[in-house]
Amino acid sequence: MGSGDEFELAGVPDAFQRLWTPHRAAYQQRGQDQVSGSSDCPFCQGPKRSDEESLIVHRGERCFVLLNLYPYNPGHLMVCPYRHVPDLTDLDAEEASEFITLTQQCMRVLRATANPGGFNLGVNQGKVGGAGIAAHLHQHVIPRWNGDTNFMPIIAQTKNLSQTLGETRALVAEAWEANR
Repeated sequence: MGSGDEFELAGVPDAFQRLWTPHRAAYQQRGQDQVSGSSDCPFCQGPKRSDEESLIVHRGERCFVLLNLYPYNPGHLMVCPYRHVPDLTDLDAEEASEFITLTQQCMRVLRATANPGGFNLGVNQGKVGGAGIAAHLHQHVIPRWNGDTNFMPIIAQTKNLSQTLGETRALVAEAWEANR
């Protein structure tokens, strides 16, 4: 403790990396039960507003694609069914097919617009599975670049996003049809 710190770290370092996401506190502070039904679900209410207001980049027949309001990386997209269902097994065959097809299209569009080196794809099922909004199924499509996790989120609790969400939405929406 010669550095003047008034605390000691418990235990020994482990092999796990940590992803600090303080921007997600808005969801966490309202609790896991923040969505009780389709009337207060942001994924149900979003399609009722303009694409720009809801950050929607594509509307399909059974599912839609939107930017994440609290992105892990620039271009972080989500695929959602219009129907308010909590679980992947709740999708009918047509919804499931479009859900996957739109996920593939998200990857094509992000490759064309942002040239990521890879992707994280994920569906967090249920509260204990880590879903921020467990009541409405959604899949994350997160573009990744070599070195995209740097010191800024760790030291300054700041994520460096090179575009506004509106600019990113417009770019991805414009590229959607051209990259089918």
